Amino acid sequence: MTHQIKLTNVDLDYFVYSLRSQSLRSAVFNLAVGGKMYKAAGDVAAVKALHDINLEINEGDRIALVGHNGSGKTTLLKVIAGIYHPTRGELSIDGDITSMIAINAGIDMEATGLRNIHKLGLMRRLPRKVIDSRVDAIAEFSGLGDFLHLPVRTYSAGMLARLMFTVATEFEADILVLDEWLSAGDAAFVQKAADRMQRMVEDAKIVVLATHDDDLVRRVCNRVCELQAGKIVFLGSTEDWLVHREANAA
Repeated sequence: MTHQIKLTNVDLDYFVYSLRSQSLRSAVFNLAVGGKMYKAAGDVAAVKALHDINLEINEGDRIALVGHNGSGKTTLLKVIAGIYHPTRGELSIDGDITSMIAINAGIDMEATGLRNIHKLGLMRRLPRKVIDSRVDAIAEFSGLGDFLHLPVRTYSAGMLARLMFTVATEFEADILVLDEWLSAGDAAFVQKAADRMQRMVEDAKIVVLATHDDDLVRRVCNRVCELQAGKIVFLGSTEDWLVHREANAA
């Protein structure tokens, strides 16, 4: 199987259905910082968060989505991950996606660590037997051991971070979608986490990474897609992007 992500003429609009209150006007203004605001009908306004995105990502690509805050890179990442659906255009994906966006989403603080492992695995549409087969590995890598039988609300911040990171990175990915590079836990865990992330990126068929970290782009990525106001303004190799950026900074 050849793995690929393809977006054709993709737009994404956010709709706000009343502009009568000051709070909603402020919300629309804040959204419009990264896109183009237009009046859809009556009191309905829309923000074009992504406009005419044409992007093909092929097996072997490690592509960075870059741009200033509000440029649309995280929005594009969420479209690729299936969190947002395009308003117009087509998105096709060949391969299984593992999304590492907001990895703390879905945690139940009253449930045990073990129950949360199963819940988070099911949210990723993993079979129960696959989740069950990884519990011991998660307990070992996270270092939580018997603490997995306690409610998550009893965990320290470092323990919770170790659990969430380990669950997010335990299962293999054909296509890995990342909002910044994941790291977690106390100093003793950080190097383990970095090594694990590196192996996961190396093993994935495709990696899509939204980041502000230029050093990470140089180290990990072979392609760069730069966005501005919801549009692609550069698409090419990492080497060409570095030249492009230096030229524009001069």
